[in-house]
Amino acid sequence: MESKWRRRSAGVAFSIGAVAVVTGAVYALRPIAPVVSLGVLYVLAVVAVAVVFGLAYAIPVSVGSMLAFNFLFLPPVHTFALRESENWVALAVYLTVGVVVGELATRSRRLAREAVEAETLRQADAVKTAVLHAVSHDLRSPLTAIRAASEGLDNPAVQLDAREREELFETIGIEVRRLERLVENLLDLSRLEAGPSRRTPELWTADALLASALEQLGREADRVETDIPVEVGLVRVDGPQVHRVLVNLIENALKFSSPSDPIDITVEDGGGRVRVRVRDRGPGIPESDRERIFDPFERGSTSGPGSGLGLAIARGFAEANGGRVWVEPEAESSGGSTFVLELPATEEGAALSKS
Repeated sequence: MESKWRRRSAGVAFSIGAVAVVTGAVYALRPIAPVVSLGVLYVLAVVAVAVVFGLAYAIPVSVGSMLAFNFLFLPPVHTFALRESENWVALAVYLTVGVVVGELATRSRRLAREAVEAETLRQADAVKTAVLHAVSHDLRSPLTAIRAASEGLDNPAVQLDAREREELFETIGIEVRRLERLVENLLDLSRLEAGPSRRTPELWTADALLASALEQLGREADRVETDIPVEVGLVRVDGPQVHRVLVNLIENALKFSSPSDPIDITVEDGGGRVRVRVRDRGPGIPESDRERIFDPFERGSTSGPGSGLGLAIARGFAEANGGRVWVEPEAESSGGSTFVLELPATEEGAALSKS
């Protein structure tokens, strides 16, 4: 109710202001133009009010403009009497034009609003379709692997030794965690798009953050080689959010590298920043894709199937913690890609490094 009265007050104030501004313009232009012809300027006030507040305010503005023009400019001035019949005709025309233009402006505004709503619905449907297409492969692959492993374990006709059964159980565990990460990515994206993420900043070391990320990746983490200097300082971040950043960057590197190639992670500290570099041995990323791949559902021109969510979430959570994520250009001879996570180091971390 309060907002309704606030809007009404704003509409009244805007209407009075529009009429006053046009009246001032007519006063200023009287020496260079016939007064009767200047009355058409009041149509501008009517249009402005109709566009912003609608026909309910535009009609009173039309009547008020006619009365103001009559009282202030048409002889005899400062009365509402009219001496010449042509002035009556002029006022009637101005009032009619004002009402018609106000109605047209209101209708145009309504059509524009409906067009915006239709476009919003269209974009929402497009996003839903994109989500379904994007996650379909990421859902199908682990579900297929889980079904095949579980059927193998449940089939009495298949003779499995202890090592084979353990491998099948491990496969199920890996694929379940992959499904969990996909669901977490979808939830994280919805949180990021809803607004700034809530953070619970705490002091973390780079090796602790990396250890928690590698632990979630399970057996795939065996391909990761880390180089973390002892003197790297601390960072004050939301641990679970930065954990998600590292998991998505490492998983992305694993996905686009050969199973026989390692993933290199190096950590460095300098200039008040802690940088984590994740280097893969994949096909590399063209320069034209280096920013686009951080958009939701974008996978780059050299990538395969996937949801295209991981890098968008990585950048979103990094920025929420005062950091950033980007792709470093690679020399053509080296190949692969290097993703960099940069976070602000803390004074506590600097003090500990010197001690």
